[in-house]
Order: sequence, then structure tokens, then C-alpha cells
Amino acid sequence: MYTLDHLRKEFPDGTVALEEVSLRIVPGERVAIIGPSGAGKTTLFRLLNATLRPTAGSLRFGEEDLAQVSPRRLPLIRRRIGTVYQQHNLVPQLRVVHNVLAGSLGRWSLATALWSLISPRDLSKARSALEQVGIPEKLYARTAHLSGGQQQRVAIARVLVQDPDVILADEPVASVDPTLGRAIIQLLAYLADQSQKTLVANLHAVSLALDIFPRVIGLRGGRVTFDLPPEAVTDDILADLYAGVESSVLTAEQP
Repeated sequence: MYTLDHLRKEFPDGTVALEEVSLRIVPGERVAIIGPSGAGKTTLFRLLNATLRPTAGSLRFGEEDLAQVSPRRLPLIRRRIGTVYQQHNLVPQLRVVHNVLAGSLGRWSLATALWSLISPRDLSKARSALEQVGIPEKLYARTAHLSGGQQQRVAIARVLVQDPDVILADEPVASVDPTLGRAIIQLLAYLADQSQKTLVANLHAVSLALDIFPRVIGLRGGRVTFDLPPEAVTDDILADLYAGVESSVLTAEQP
């Protein structure tokens, strides 16, 4: 699904966010990326979802070289990549059905998208997605009236409607309580398994990464420090990764 070869990202102010990152993620994998704040995790995700381009090195998504792809081709690639964010990126004034169906915007014309605000299209698809995330009764609820956890489920339902090849989850549970956060990550992993989609999650909560994902990548200072199955991630490896960070991060499900 992804092939990264000596990837580097430097910003205009001279900040080097990523250096010499080489990874291969195959279709259907579930991968967690962990590391302290400032490690480069979010920059890596912005490269993976094609909102940033690398400064140097190679980044391939399937057969596409994201460093060289034309601006006209980019929207077609982005349709195949669904992202779940910490802040949900929903329109709170709209009803849930409209936010969920926003996952279809990449396939709709402008006229279709505008008409759907008046008379929602593909209602069966929206209902099915909400059933999968456990809140079918919220179809016509005002999004602003939902709890934080319910809003995150709406964001996941939107990705299900988009039907991408890969789901990127960028700190998807940082704003909810630990119990709900675990349930949301388990839901993402289950849905990815059921639909055979690739899932890559950027997590602060080390315990979630080790408990739920069969592959864990450590990132520090913009470099990969380890790429291991969870059973091989020892306390010493985590101590090196989080050196200088409060030890509570190693066990807490919230940063």
C-alpha cells in the first residue's frame, strides 16, 4: 500500500520533521505509530494522505509516486485515502446524515452535493455506516448535540461511506475518555478487518497500540527507532523512545 524510501520532510523555516524514514506497509495491515510529541507523527500522516509532499526520498502509494504526481491526479488519489482526525472535522450545524454523506463528495458533482443538502442522497449508505459504528438512531440528529465520542463515530462513518483503500487515524481518541477511546480504536480495527482495509493509527496511548495492533512503529526526532510486533516492544525500548517524557505516558491511555 505504501513504500517509503529515505523519506525526508523539511519545512521552509528549516525545521526537519522527518529524516531517512524507510517503511513498507502492505494492503490489509494494521499499524500503530507511537512516539513523543514532536516526533514527526502528524507530519508523516500528512505525507501519507497526500496533503504534504516530501522534500527528498520516495513515497509511493500503490503504483503512484506521491512526490511526482500531478495536481490533477491528486484528488483521485485522495479519494482512496480516508483520514480520521482528533478534531473530527465535522460541520456541527448540519445533521449527522449530511456529515456522513460528506464521504461521497469526492465522487459527486457540485450540483449533486448541493442538492443532497436539501434531499440527502444514498440514505441507505448513510444508515449502514451509522449501524456499523453503533449509532443508527442519530441519522437526523444535529451533529452539535452529540457527545465527543458520538461525533468521532460519525467521522468514522463518513470514512466508511468514502470507502477508501486505507484509513489513517491521526490521534483519533485524544479528546475522549480512556474507556471510550479504547472502544473507538477497537471499532476501527474491527471495521478495517471486516472490509480488508489498511489501517494506520497515530497514537499517544501506548497501551492501545500494544494491545490492538500487530505492528508497532516507534518514531522519535523524525526517525524510525523501531518497527516491531507488540510482544517484542520491551520496557527498555519504550524507555528509550520516551526518554525525557513523563513515565505515565507508557501506561496511560491518554497523554
